[in-house]
Amino acid sequence: MTFGLWRARIRIDDGDPVNVSLPATILVVDDEAPIVELVCGYLEREGYRVIAADDGLVAVESVRSERPDLVILDLMLPGVDGFEVCRQIRTFSDAYVLMLTARSEELDRVVGLSIGADDYLAKPFSPRELVARVKALLRRPRMGTTPALSELVVDVPRRTVAVRGAAVSLTTTEFDILALLASDPGVVLSRSQLLEHVWGPEFVGDDHLVDVHVANLRRKVGAALIDTVRGVGYRLAESS
Repeated sequence: MTFGLWRARIRIDDGDPVNVSLPATILVVDDEAPIVELVCGYLEREGYRVIAADDGLVAVESVRSERPDLVILDLMLPGVDGFEVCRQIRTFSDAYVLMLTARSEELDRVVGLSIGADDYLAKPFSPRELVARVKALLRRPRMGTTPALSELVVDVPRRTVAVRGAAVSLTTTEFDILALLASDPGVVLSRSQLLEHVWGPEFVGDDHLVDVHVANLRRKVGAALIDTVRGVGYRLAESS
């Protein structure tokens, strides 16, 4: 699946193909109606397709069904908060996430970015700055096509990774997960196996931590290279 601006090919009367850019879809998640109306209005004037959700569970389902290119996500939501929403959608989507919140503590920002948010903007905010952040995120390159496994190079001694010859920057944990999966492509490793080998046998914690790191890893190397085996774990795809 390709995220970002999707391009369709059509023909005009003279038979020459042209590219038509469809508007990016943006999901605005906030329980404050005035803010939702303000943000949606500014984004729609920029030509984006905008949808909205006012709680965390609806937001997660909207990401599944609408497949937005970008999610503007308020941290303080009723029921399921923005941190949990971000964690959940990172297990199945690589949509850009811009966290929008009244809380400006550095720890919140660090936690948000560590679980997969791409950017962070504190309230009160300038609508023009928000639009600028959205445009900047949508300009970031995503993997537009699926790389073949042969185009992935994992150099364990040097701890480097490249896709199609381009270096990919990974965290220590992301590299360790990828190296383990790459040691035997096609073999499924459970979350508990990944926790034991990467975090160590003494680690005690939620195995969904694996999902967060794998989601970030898939965004960086190409989602189709790492298969999710529902209810079990993950494996490195044997072919593109």
